[in-house]
Amino acid sequence: MNTRRRSQQRFQPWLLAAIPVAIAGFAPAALSAQAGNVHYLRSVQYDFEMPEGMPPERMAALRDRLAAQGTASMVLHFDGARSIMLPDADEEEATPRGGPGGSDRADRRALGMAMRLRMGSASRSDQEDLVQAYVDFGSGAMSETREFMGRTFLISGDRPTYPWKLGTEQREFLGYMVQQATAVHDGAEIEAWFTPQIPVQAGPGPYGGLPGLILVLSVDGGHMLYSATEVNLEGPGDFAIAPPTEGEMVTREEYETLVAEKLEEVRATGGAGNRRRPFDGGLR
Repeated sequence: MNTRRRSQQRFQPWLLAAIPVAIAGFAPAALSAQAGNVHYLRSVQYDFEMPEGMPPERMAALRDRLAAQGTASMVLHFDGARSIMLPDADEEEATPRGGPGGSDRADRRALGMAMRLRMGSASRSDQEDLVQAYVDFGSGAMSETREFMGRTFLISGDRPTYPWKLGTEQREFLGYMVQQATAVHDGAEIEAWFTPQIPVQAGPGPYGGLPGLILVLSVDGGHMLYSATEVNLEGPGDFAIAPPTEGEMVTREEYETLVAEKLEEVRATGGAGNRRRPFDGGLR
């Protein structure tokens, strides 16, 4: 049986608005799947506002650059006991994080402007990037590698406990039955679509704890979006699922304190606050 399912189309909300389907309509072999990997496309919308008075051609170049910087291909490896998400090595080689490098003057200018806007923002999502996330399902322990303001941190602690509320509707995504779950955590509204056909409590990044693998996850109405593009249930192969080791070692409490202090410093020096961009950046 072919246990690899791929989508060439990025997730859009209407993809889950199809006719509801029942679990009985799917192959039962998937129900026993406990190991494999999932490829996700992660999109993040930045919070800073665009500068006014920019010529249209420069504005277009900046929008393209921001869209590239806010998009990344990630892969989640999992088995019945643990998981780790990290950048997709094949995609990274083809297109490094931040988008393809340009050689023309307009593209270099747009890249520089995008970097300055991010560095001057007091929004956490503009300054922070989740690189790796390891979770032990049994103990709940989590190790993350995050980049924040040019520094790389290795953060230890427990995976958050999300107060999931399960919905009743079922949809189809990548050939799997998915069910909706919602939660509010630290003021963020989270919507997940998980499949009980793959009975592992894994998901992208720190998200999980549901009775099935998360294939689509949205935070604050799409401010951050993970959408699965390929599911492979052929097992982990030669890949060893182990915690990350690179970065300055800190506890979760130490990291949160540092982030709060640094963002306050940016605000005190006139950095932009939590303001959403008035355009979609090409991510929708």
